[in-house]
Amino acid sequence: MTFTTVLFYILAFVLVIAAFRVITARSPVTAVLHLILAFANAAMIWMLLGAEFLALLLVLVYVGAVMVLFLFVVMMLDIRIDSLRDGLKTYLPLGLVIGVVLVLEMAFVLGSTWYGAGPQAPVAGDYNNARALGEVMYTQYVYAIEVGAALLLVGMVAAIALTLRRRRDAKYNDPVAAVRVRAKDRFRMVKMTAQSDRAQARVASPSADAQGEQQ
Repeated sequence: MTFTTVLFYILAFVLVIAAFRVITARSPVTAVLHLILAFANAAMIWMLLGAEFLALLLVLVYVGAVMVLFLFVVMMLDIRIDSLRDGLKTYLPLGLVIGVVLVLEMAFVLGSTWYGAGPQAPVAGDYNNARALGEVMYTQYVYAIEVGAALLLVGMVAAIALTLRRRRDAKYNDPVAAVRVRAKDRFRMVKMTAQSDRAQARVASPSADAQGEQQ
């Protein structure tokens, strides 16, 4: 048994335990953390199997972005686990059937003698999964990739245009006007009458005292 085989079994064991904890953990935060652990172990298994591009994609997209977003959303929401577990018995038979089907499919794919499935094709020693995928994407499917990139760009610009709204009553600074302002325009004394009764009484009291002294 080689070191690669031992490492594969260790990663697979941790992956199974983490996936089991995702569906059995009582805390949603704990379940999300175990799901991140499961994704990380799956990425390392893909790396051992020679699928470097898929491993990096799993780490960057799911672990780095989606699962971190899920973690913050779950931490901010008040999720009641008791109400979610009420319908567990209803969907348990369907879940068991789907699990058995998935196990049979994986056994059929991985088995070399089941139903006439032959051994896997030999792979060259200098084979690089990311390089081979890149060559296929940007040679045979270059127009499809360009169209997909253009659609993503249009969607991003449309989302920004729909959400970018400037309110008319919103106050904001004009940099051009701030630079062109003069010193005498920065401070100006304005004379105005008093608005409140207390202020009017204060203004009227000195004038009344002055009239009394004159009399």
